[in-house]
Formats: sequence, C-alpha cells, structure tokens
Amino acid sequence: MTDIHGLAGAYVLDAVDDVERAAFGRHLRDCETCGVEVAELREAIARLADPTWSVPPPALRDAVLAEISRTPQERPGRGGRDGSAAGDRWRRRVAAAAAAVVLAAAAGTVTWAIQEQRVRDARTDVTAARDEVARIGAVLAAPDAVVRTGAVPAGGRVTVVASAGRDEGVALLSGLAVPVAGRVYQLWLIEGGTATSAGLLPAGRGAATVLLDGVRGKVTFGVTEEPAGGSSAPTTTPLVALPVT
Repeated sequence: MTDIHGLAGAYVLDAVDDVERAAFGRHLRDCETCGVEVAELREAIARLADPTWSVPPPALRDAVLAEISRTPQERPGRGGRDGSAAGDRWRRRVAAAAAAVVLAAAAGTVTWAIQEQRVRDARTDVTAARDEVARIGAVLAAPDAVVRTGAVPAGGRVTVVASAGRDEGVALLSGLAVPVAGRVYQLWLIEGGTATSAGLLPAGRGAATVLLDGVRGKVTFGVTEEPAGGSSAPTTTPLVALPVT
C-alpha cells in the first residue's frame, strides 16, 4: 500500500504532480495528522516571510522601575520597632515586585529565544527542502538522464533516474509493503562487490522520493530490508536491483 503520508512536505512546497496533488488532497480531508503537519509547515513558511519577526523582549530595568512606581510604598518611621517593621514590609514588597517582574521578563526571554530557534530551524528546513526539490528537478531534466524501473516481487515499484554528468540520481519508491516493526528499507549504490549506503527510509514507510549523491561510476542501485538504524552492508538479498548506467 502506498504511504501517502510522506507527501505532506512536497504538497506544501508544490513539488507534486497533478495526480499526487489530487490524491493527497482527498487524503487530507480525512487524515487529521497530515492536516496538522500541513498547517504547521504553511505557518512556518508564512513566518519566514514576515519582516517584523524577531522583536526582543523589553528591557528589564525599565520594567522593574515601572513596577516599583505602581507599588504602594509605606514610609518607615523615625525609629522604634514599628518604624523598622514598616520599613521591612516596604522593602519586602518592592523586592517581591521587582523579583516578579524579573521572573516574568526572564520567562518571556526564554520563550522568545525558543521561538527564534524554532523559526531558524524552520528556515533551515524549508531552505534545504527547496534546494533538494530543485536538485531533483535538475536530475530529471538532465540531458544524460538514464531511467530504470523495476517491480518488487512482493508488490510496488522502484524507479531510478541517474545523471552521470551531475553525479546525482533520484530514487522513487512506491507501493512497497510497510516493513514490520524494527525493520526499514535501505538504499544502496553498488560498484563491483562494494555497496555504499544511499539512505534509509523512515520507519513505517514504503514510499519515498530520495535524492542520490555519487552515482557516477556506480553500476547498480538496490533496495534491501534492514534492521532499524541501517546496516554497514546489505544483510539480505536486494528486493530489486537496477542498473544505474
């Protein structure tokens, strides 16, 4: 069964074809998880376009002085126990008010810092996603692109598009059975008896579009099922093996 959940990012970036867009649009109406993910991605992209973002919190000194000016002040007496007690109460109130403002401002500073970091992370993620989509498009449009496709015996198909000139390729996996818990699909570029890992699919995924680096000189592209976390070399017979050149 094709894992359509993996199209959320590409859908938001408009990096899907008409068939995928229609299929994901129908899926989105019934999948709350994908709806939340799409909404969060769109919000992050909108935030990146806001030039007014990144406003620091107010100065602590001004906030403390403003709070002190609003705090009722009791003047201490000229002497004796009563005067000292009143002075102590006044100082305690001012100190408490100042501490409250400092704590509130500190909390605001932490919140602001976390939000800033999230925006920076989102900006990095979106930039990387756009770069990857552009590179995938360049591979597919390369004049020397070679296309190979094959069926997986248990169901599903794998297609590889490779450009020796760009030294990059694109692997498209669709309809593969979702691996059991603790297992994932691992991609390989093979030259002679040496297999180099070309990436892992996330756990529970049987479909993906993966950008491949370093395809020049490689002979075969393969997909195996491996333990979660991947293997240093294939431990099972490839489900499919396609010539790269």
